Amino acid sequence: MTQTTEQSTRAAVKAKASRVPSKGLPKWVLGLVGIVVFLGFWELMPALGVVQAKYLPPASEVIAALVTDLGLSAFWVAVGDTMAAWAIGLAIAVVAALVLGLVIGMSPFLRRFTNSSIEFLRPIPSVALIPLAVLLFGIKIESSLLLIVYACFWQVLIQVLYGVADVDNVAMQTARSYGFSYAQRVRDVVFPTMLPYLMTGIRLAASVALILAITAELLIGSPGLGKEIALAQSGGAISGMYALILATGFLGVGINAVTRVVEKRVLSWHPSVRGEATV
Repeated sequence: MTQTTEQSTRAAVKAKASRVPSKGLPKWVLGLVGIVVFLGFWELMPALGVVQAKYLPPASEVIAALVTDLGLSAFWVAVGDTMAAWAIGLAIAVVAALVLGLVIGMSPFLRRFTNSSIEFLRPIPSVALIPLAVLLFGIKIESSLLLIVYACFWQVLIQVLYGVADVDNVAMQTARSYGFSYAQRVRDVVFPTMLPYLMTGIRLAASVALILAITAELLIGSPGLGKEIALAQSGGAISGMYALILATGFLGVGINAVTRVVEKRVLSWHPSVRGEATV
């Protein structure tokens, strides 16, 4: 009996110790150290002749070019064009995927009927639609939107379908027995279960939308940072080109951070988010 009690006590102590946060460096400090090390390697590579400076300028030169760009109105116009295409394309994709996902997911017949079509269309890369986009819209923003919407639509639709499929069948039958209308079942039963999946889809689609916006601007010539990168490369402004690439990276980091904050706020009631907050 005493041995069993000692084993239980040791197990409890180990479990408590595993929940105690480590006293190592904070994550943001480690991240900052990683950035400094990366920039140090970048600075040394052209200086040591590992890579020619005309192909990879020193980090200090690129950062100086980025600081210069921050003071130019043309830079912010390009950022605005990219973010406009990103926001409009993402919004269209989310709304369309949410509506169709609910309609298809709540109908077993439609889910079986559309399954093969979805699995066929989903893997098609958006860049394969570039010739069609140019043919229909030229180099206008609509070409970027076509690629963004197509890529992001599938990210959100699949998550919505998974979320609807995860709804408790007993809860759905209970709602029907109480005379809930279709709209009430969606609002009170389906939507709370599906919402975490939807937010995951939106977070993934937000990053994909930025990638496709830059890609369309690079290859099609739509207004935005991608077009400015292509112009800098063709004009031999290599430092400026890398500075614009860094700018797109900062945009991506910002978008990911914002979507994560929004996700935590929207899902503050969800056990997974509450669990993160208590760790």
